[in-house]
Amino acid sequence: MYIAQKGLKVDGHKFISQAIEKGAKAIICELIPKELGKNVVYVLVKNTAKTLGIIASNFYDNPSEKIKLVGITGTNGKTSIASLLFELFTKQGCDCGLFSTVKIQYGDKVYNNSFTTPDALSLNVHLNNMLKLGITHCFMEVSSHGINQFRTEGLAFSGGVFTNLTHDHLDYHGDFKNYRDTKKSFFDTLPENAFALTNLDDKNGAFMLQNTKAKKYTYAIQQNADYKAKLLEQQFSGMLIKIKNQEVWTSLVGGFNMQNILAVYAVAELFEFSQLDILKQISCLKNVEGRFQIFQTPNRITVIIDYAHTPNALENVLETINKIRTRNEKLFTLLGCGGNRDQEKRPIMGQIASKHSDKVIFTSDNPRNEDPEKIISQMIDGVSQENFKKISKITLREEAIATSAELAQDGDVVLIAGKGHESFQEIQGKYYSFSDLKIAKQIFLNLD
Repeated sequence: MYIAQKGLKVDGHKFISQAIEKGAKAIICELIPKELGKNVVYVLVKNTAKTLGIIASNFYDNPSEKIKLVGITGTNGKTSIASLLFELFTKQGCDCGLFSTVKIQYGDKVYNNSFTTPDALSLNVHLNNMLKLGITHCFMEVSSHGINQFRTEGLAFSGGVFTNLTHDHLDYHGDFKNYRDTKKSFFDTLPENAFALTNLDDKNGAFMLQNTKAKKYTYAIQQNADYKAKLLEQQFSGMLIKIKNQEVWTSLVGGFNMQNILAVYAVAELFEFSQLDILKQISCLKNVEGRFQIFQTPNRITVIIDYAHTPNALENVLETINKIRTRNEKLFTLLGCGGNRDQEKRPIMGQIASKHSDKVIFTSDNPRNEDPEKIISQMIDGVSQENFKKISKITLREEAIATSAELAQDGDVVLIAGKGHESFQEIQGKYYSFSDLKIAKQIFLNLD
């Protein structure tokens, strides 16, 4: 069977004849070709991408119906919440699966993941494999691209979590309303026996629950909600928080992580885990790879690696650092923006970095097919005149990291933002090995 999908750049209908030459006996298409192949069945549908999800689910006997599948969507926090849920439920003795930006994991298998949300066929292949291994729970990042392209069509979700909505992917969605409505459509399709959990601290949180048939639950730090948390103490090594009148220490740091933990707590309780068990496991949770990942040098320089690649995420990380540090030390921020992506956020991120840091080094991220110098210039355009003296430009990322190590002194803080867990740098269609954490440790700790 060949399913002709219309992509952003290529239309699969152009390859129908080639598919038939290679043996396809059935063609699913949105437009019947003028020349028909002999002994070939053509099925005309309105949307082939949507149809693929349904066919893939049916072909594998709808594996998502036999697993407790929870989808997490929003701009920031998806990877952290999905990964933390996977870790907590695993520690509680559940056999779990994970679809995240960082990896796909279940049993003793770990797969690299090219997309936050894989295509519909891949999802069902993995879900079917999970069933064979006895997996009972699965946590999946659901991206706006994945929703818009019907990659999750045909899947049966037991629950959905909304994190927040900030400036991102507007190059793809066109405007913020389309981006928001795409996220909401995920909750609109949740069934009555599922739960819908939303963050009320985000102004779009309540909107996500409109029209959903699922059972509605809320979490928040600043608003009244079903699940609330309060920050009691915070330092770079962790924070003490209170959830439902019970205190718990976690090695995760920051208000954004407090929201992530609250979402994790809520999901665990909705699956009827006891509060004591949940809090015990929360106290054991570690930072997700590339998310506020910290190491310290012998002379007490604190180096933080974070995936922050949106204005909101960057501001949250910088505000967290500034709340913890004493101001007797300097904060260095190293930052780049990805090429062939939303250009509107570049000056905004330049403005945020320069406002909240003592020194900023603008550098290259994944320039892809763009000129990194142009990207950096667009970031610098957002820097106000009063903060201009704080900034410098070093295009080569490794050289920028090395420079921050030379400039930082005892007790200073260095934030390396934008790439997080990524192990490569994409330049002109080629992928080069590059890990912020690995290179930073080599430079700051003088490792070979």
